[in-house]
Amino acid sequence: MSTLLKALTDAGAGSRRRVADAIMRGSVRVNGRVVSDLKHIVDIGKDQVTTEGQVVDIIPKKLVYLMLNKPVGVLSTVRDERGRKTVIDILPVKYRDIGLHPVGRLDKDSTGLLLLTNDGDFTYRLTHPGFECEKEYMVRVDGRLKTNEMRALERGVELEDGVTHKTVVRPVRSSPPFNYSITLHEGRKRQVRRMFAALGYRVIALKRVREGGVDLGDLGEGCVRQLSAREVGELTSE
Repeated sequence: MSTLLKALTDAGAGSRRRVADAIMRGSVRVNGRVVSDLKHIVDIGKDQVTTEGQVVDIIPKKLVYLMLNKPVGVLSTVRDERGRKTVIDILPVKYRDIGLHPVGRLDKDSTGLLLLTNDGDFTYRLTHPGFECEKEYMVRVDGRLKTNEMRALERGVELEDGVTHKTVVRPVRSSPPFNYSITLHEGRKRQVRRMFAALGYRVIALKRVREGGVDLGDLGEGCVRQLSAREVGELTSE
């Protein structure tokens, strides 16, 4: 027995947030009946669950946690209606049909660390704003920041969706072509690019190198590896 929300997330039907939205929208049926209660109890061995008319195998799958070094031009999504290449498309074949989804997002023009999993609770834990999972990016901008501009970024800058939270910004010289590092505790859409643009700078290259206590390390661009149990524990305990 399990709650409907847990059964679907454990089965890899999507992130906890996406599954909850589908249930509350009335897109989920149990034995042919629409169920909009997240805590509705289902019998994993007997009940039939569908989302958007598609049967979901709610028997829990083996949980998988991957780190990908995302290349430029690849979308951080499961599928794209316009046929553009997604992170699922570039995974080794053995990982493509086990219900993996990206944990958060990394825009098409950015590279670096992107986590993928079929564990909805893990995704929720890392993407919910209340947990403030720390992320570090290497940035190449078209100019040199003045001291007061660095301080402004660290205090927070005004964007169209509100003032950003405090950050840590430092110049770097040992990781060409990047000239700055910025560490955030939030994840708004294209946030780093918009923060620098607010001060008149264009981001030429952007690479995420750390999430929580897990570093990208020397993982090659386009390559993938499984997270260790220690790494999964570090990410979920922060």
